[in-house]
Amino acid sequence: MPVSIDAGKYPDLQAALDAVPESGGVVTIPPGNYEITGPLRVKTAETRIVGSGAATHIINKNEAGEPAVTLRPANLDQDAKARLWRVQMADLRISGSENSGDGIFAEGIQEIYFEGVSIDHNGGHGIHMKDCFEDPRIADCILTYNKKRGIEIINCHDIVVNANHFEENQDALFCGDSFNLCMNGNNIDDHLGNGVIIENTYGSVLSGNMIEECNGTAVILDRDCYGITLSANVIAHHLEGGIDLRDACGCTLSANTFTIAHKFSVRVGKDSERNTISANNFCNTYIGAGQDKRPKEAKTPMGIDEGTGVLVEEGANGVVISGNSFGGLSSAAVWSGGAVKNVLISGNICLDCGRKLAKGARCFAFPVAAGVLIKDNLDEASAAAP
Repeated sequence: MPVSIDAGKYPDLQAALDAVPESGGVVTIPPGNYEITGPLRVKTAETRIVGSGAATHIINKNEAGEPAVTLRPANLDQDAKARLWRVQMADLRISGSENSGDGIFAEGIQEIYFEGVSIDHNGGHGIHMKDCFEDPRIADCILTYNKKRGIEIINCHDIVVNANHFEENQDALFCGDSFNLCMNGNNIDDHLGNGVIIENTYGSVLSGNMIEECNGTAVILDRDCYGITLSANVIAHHLEGGIDLRDACGCTLSANTFTIAHKFSVRVGKDSERNTISANNFCNTYIGAGQDKRPKEAKTPMGIDEGTGVLVEEGANGVVISGNSFGGLSSAAVWSGGAVKNVLISGNICLDCGRKLAKGARCFAFPVAAGVLIKDNLDEASAAAP
């Protein structure tokens, strides 16, 4: 029968976790700083570990790259199909050092759930989930200053990552060899690498996220992604780009706002096909009355005004680009350096584009080739010409 355990009545946290029977239970950790030198190991199903908010602080002093907490079936090495069901962690803080490992490493846990967990300054990933296949959930957590990624997801299914805050990890989130990622309402800020990286994953949605100030790219789809929708996100201030469709098919980008993306707002790679880019706004820092919020020159690239459009790489096939607004861009609205196939560009508006291009440069710039249809767009420069 499940039990309730007060960890304060045990000699250490591991003793309290070991006291949970196979039937599960709740382990309550009182406020305090708990220094550990090896992973806390959770090996029972139906187990909830709950603290007293940030006042419950697990501090990983391990210098050999080991996690602070490991959630894993005890017999997984002997039985690759072993699984634990419904392990949960809530309302506590886990921190480490540059030489420690993941904040939480979870393997083989079904219906895993993290809520209100603060995970910071770990030497590995904040949360690392591997083969937690069935319905993993991460909600209302804060993942900051981890040396690797905020969240690493490998081989999971029907994933929910909602209303979390990511700050200054290497990348915010990686999801690979998975499907059905539902990532909504997260705040992703100031990352040393990229924002969200999705590989070999399908049937997913990223919506309503704020992704700002990555030194790399906000969102990357790669390695046979398909059937993914990216909608209603704010993609702001990235030194590389906004959304990079490196290897993505049958994906939709709609109602996103792209501002201050330095090299491209959207890139459609040569291995990407059959994608739709519609009803987005591509802009710089324009605030009306002929004024930009940021200057043309500054001490660092992060300080300057910038705006870019859509780069369709040579070899890309099947792109619909319609109903978008392009304004205040250094680049063309849409451009390619080589031959592409089956590209339809229609019903877009272009205002003050090509600021850093030669005078008279085209708003939609493609080599002369079959397979590109450009029609019914409003180009401010062309409309003003006699």
